[in-house]
This record gives sequence, C-alpha cells and structure tokens, in this order.
Amino acid sequence: MRVPAVGKVDGPLNPYAAKPERRPEGYVTIRASVRPGRPLRVWLNPSHGPALLALGYELCWATTWMAKANQWIAPVVGLPELPYVDFGHCLFAERPDGVHWKTEAILAHAAGRPFAWVDDEQGPADTAHVAAHHPAPALLHHVDPWIGLRTRDFTTLADALGGLAAGP
Repeated sequence: MRVPAVGKVDGPLNPYAAKPERRPEGYVTIRASVRPGRPLRVWLNPSHGPALLALGYELCWATTWMAKANQWIAPVVGLPELPYVDFGHCLFAERPDGVHWKTEAILAHAAGRPFAWVDDEQGPADTAHVAAHHPAPALLHHVDPWIGLRTRDFTTLADALGGLAAGP
C-alpha cells in the first residue's frame, strides 16, 4: 500500500519564520506571487524534493498554495506535479474546538488510509481529533518554521512508513 503524505510549503519547505538575513545553508531564494499583491520571499532547498521522493510516500500538497505549489515550489525543489488538498470553503475557517482548519480536508483526502501530515501548525487538538475520527494509523509531524525540514524529520518520516503501511 502506498501511504499518503500531505505536507505544507510554508514552515516545512520554506522556513519563513527564520530571520530574513539568515537564509539557511543550502537554500535558494525565489519570489512567488501566490495572490495579487507583493510577491513573497520564499526559501527552498533543492535537495528536499529528491529526499521526499526517496521516502516512498504518495506525496500531496496540503498548503494554502494549493495548485500554485506545483507552479512555484515543485520545480525548485525537484518534485513532479503533485495532487493537492483543495480546502475550498474551509480555507482559514476558525474552529471553536481548536482543531486546525486543514484537518477535516486532510482526513477526507486520506479516505480512511494511513497517512503522514507534515506541517508547522498542527497541535494536540488535531492529534486527538485524528485519533478519534480516523480509522487508520496517522503521523502528525510538526516541523519548526524557523528551521524547516532537517535530516531528523526525514528520518522520522522514513521510520514511520513501515508502521503506517502495516495499517490498523
């Protein structure tokens, strides 16, 4: 079984919270226009795409960039065009229970299958919600938006794949 892995651009791939004068080593800078207005400064590491592909997950974007991630991010990091979670009316919708607005759409995308979710915004409410509402194993992996994906994150994802693929 191919296990879906959904991931965010800002935070994991683009360590946006890092100080502007401290671009991490190995990263390149692009200017991307996701919405009308001033282009965003985005730092990307071209080695991340091949490293993600090597993990063996079924990759998918779970980002507010949605289809734009294929235009701006994928070519720079070396990923093919990927499917994306369409957040539709849930985009940025606050929930009173503290569950992230992405969580329900990601569960719908996983469709009962084991999955990994790489993001810098999910928290304990999301972990509890997924455990209570998703029938298969799931990994919610937090990435620090000050530093982005690191070797230990790839190791965690690689180590988790066997348990996720084994299913419930």
